[in-house]
Amino acid sequence: MTDLQAISIDQLKGVGPRLREKLYKYGVFNAQDLLFHLPLRYQDRTRITPIGALQLGVDAIIEGEVKVADIAFGKRRSLICKVQDGTGLVTLRFFHFSAAQKKQLTAGTRIRCYGEPRRGGAGLELYHPEYQLLDEQQTATLDERLTPVYPSTEGIGQSVWRKLCVQALGLLDKHPVTELISQHELARFPLSDALRYLHQPPAKARLSLIGEGLHPAQRRLAFEELLAHNLAMLKTRQQAQARGAVALPASQHLQSAFQKQLGFQLTGAQQRVCSEIAADLRLGRPMLRLVQGDVGSGKTVVAAMAALQAIEQGFQVALMAPTEILAEQHYLNFKQWLEPLGLSVGWLVGKLKGKARQQSLAAIANGEAQLVIGTHALFQEEVAYQRLGLAIIDEQHRFGVHQRLALTQKARPEDGHPHQLVMTATPIPRTLAMTAYADLDTSIIDELPPGRTPVNTVVIDNARRAQIIERIAHVCASGQQVYWVCTLIEESEALQAQAAEAAFEELKTALPQLQVALVHGRQKPQEKADIMTAFKAGQTQLLVATTVIEVGVDVPNASLMVIENAERLGLSQLHQLRGRVGRGAIESHCALLYQAPLSRNGRERLRALRESTDGFVIAEKDLMLRGPGEVLGTRQTGLMQFRIADLQRDGDLLDDVKQVADDVAGDSALRDALIQRWLGERTEYEGV
Repeated sequence: MTDLQAISIDQLKGVGPRLREKLYKYGVFNAQDLLFHLPLRYQDRTRITPIGALQLGVDAIIEGEVKVADIAFGKRRSLICKVQDGTGLVTLRFFHFSAAQKKQLTAGTRIRCYGEPRRGGAGLELYHPEYQLLDEQQTATLDERLTPVYPSTEGIGQSVWRKLCVQALGLLDKHPVTELISQHELARFPLSDALRYLHQPPAKARLSLIGEGLHPAQRRLAFEELLAHNLAMLKTRQQAQARGAVALPASQHLQSAFQKQLGFQLTGAQQRVCSEIAADLRLGRPMLRLVQGDVGSGKTVVAAMAALQAIEQGFQVALMAPTEILAEQHYLNFKQWLEPLGLSVGWLVGKLKGKARQQSLAAIANGEAQLVIGTHALFQEEVAYQRLGLAIIDEQHRFGVHQRLALTQKARPEDGHPHQLVMTATPIPRTLAMTAYADLDTSIIDELPPGRTPVNTVVIDNARRAQIIERIAHVCASGQQVYWVCTLIEESEALQAQAAEAAFEELKTALPQLQVALVHGRQKPQEKADIMTAFKAGQTQLLVATTVIEVGVDVPNASLMVIENAERLGLSQLHQLRGRVGRGAIESHCALLYQAPLSRNGRERLRALRESTDGFVIAEKDLMLRGPGEVLGTRQTGLMQFRIADLQRDGDLLDDVKQVADDVAGDSALRDALIQRWLGERTEYEGV
């Protein structure tokens, strides 16, 4: 029996060279790919709606007689037709029309239309509806099933998708799709039946159930898709571990010397996570570990302990951060910690040019730089390590999978795969951790260092700005320090810097008695470092900043943060920013300034932040409000583009998915068949 994968797309009727090329680019190569190209939503073309019963924004089919057809001249020329059916009157409006159309749509013509009613100048209007003309005796047949609307790309219309998918469904009787997870209870709904149902739901199908993604056919496919993603990540892990890694015995000297000079005890959670990392590093296979810890939980110290275990055995360590300001912060911290131990810390970012860059590259290549800190510049082609043993990636969600993997290619072939330690201060909801990071073991630092105080969060209308400025004067007069954070929707650093400069001038004028400083992403690294050092030393009382201070800044004397236009930021980013205060024993506050009126979503975000200081609670809420792509960061969204699964809705399936994935992972043929079916030619997980 021919497999559906063996029936190439150009064997189907209507597929010529040009369409085939477009389908190939879209990732559709064969009949099976078409069957798993699932509809986004459905239109109900199974019954005619009386014009008098039309509802605003609800697609419908109407049938009636054209009473008037004429060209209207306003801001834009349009062809308008008034159609009546005995229950009411509706207007059809065409902004793009031909002379032939105008000739067709004359008074007395019977017509059937499909479209979405909108509010117009003369009541309800249908803009550019699909329509067909009816003869006096003719009654055009209605669809017997709901009409699918498919995800698409430029140059492939809905009618093309529908015709192709109907052909693919026609092949199912002779070439049924192979059941790959027949042992799971969800597989009681046969796969072929689930595909038929979702491509062509019957007229009586409950659109509300399908719309919520809760129909058994959808659940059946969502389970298999989540399983395929999970298996793809496990395959990545197996490929990495198959290369082996150098075993790094426990540190005998450096770690204890480092802890003595710290001047404080590690928390129980830090000690537990350090032990988990040390145990991984001792094995002859690459560590793949994600360390999650809320803001201020002490992840950097844990990273230093791991680095020292590798350095003591003669290996280099690379620490990659997503921004230059965070990389600088790490560089200053690690120099302060490691140079007294006789160790050398290297530095490599995009802005490092000329002789300084060449010196840095040489120190990395000859092994003089034992710990190298930088941005994505660390894995560029020109960078050669003498002996890379451990790669530490900070704020993992800001990097794509390829960027993480590219750094691991820098080890010598004889040393196998470098160990990987991935850190994030953005707590990852369990559902995301089980999918996006299924290739990693997870450790959680779930304890804050002693002496930290919870931050009191208030939400304030920007109309009360003067009161906030008064409060800043009071806080600074008592010897404490304040952050004022400026945000913009635009990612442009130039625009962010302009907004910060305007706030800086305003606050300097309003508070002449204070030392006010400004920091933003367009300043030179040394200038930013000097400003932050002065603030840390207490020489500056009020620091105006863009979101560059989101991560890595530790000033225990700062007890108030004001975030301007807080409604524009995601919850996790707001939580990160808030974590810059409350780092000492002083009672701390975060004021979220918003511009009225607030959207419902914005109101929910700010309320969630006011009500909780638990990063994991906030991360779950953020996932619910913004979706996985946004929570993980735009560079990661390719990883999380599901066809039918939804992490928030289908999270209850993940424990079963993980169990089945562990059972299936050893069967490479079955595993690869599932990955091929759902991920096709996509290669996010390849090249490990």
